[in-house]
Amino acid sequence: MKVRQPRYSKEEFARRGDEIYETQVRPQIEEGNHGKIVAIDIETGAFEVADTAISATDRLYERYPDAQPWVIRIGHRAVYRFGSRSLKKSV
Repeated sequence: MKVRQPRYSKEEFARRGDEIYETQVRPQIEEGNHGKIVAIDIETGAFEVADTAISATDRLYERYPDAQPWVIRIGHRAVYRFGSRSLKKSV
């Protein structure tokens, strides 16, 4: 099993991942995929959409074995939510 190491600081990882998601990936996938997970290679911009983070990253690694994946839930600010409070505003 290959041990993968991050090549960027956490801050640079997040900056690149967010930038690629907002400018390249989001316009292509947001409609009809709300709540799914997208894994984005922050070096190539390649991405995979799946129901789970594991599935999305595994599929990305199949195509790009040396990928540096940034993972985000489509339509949300984070992949996972901790606690019981909803982030949605009550109507």
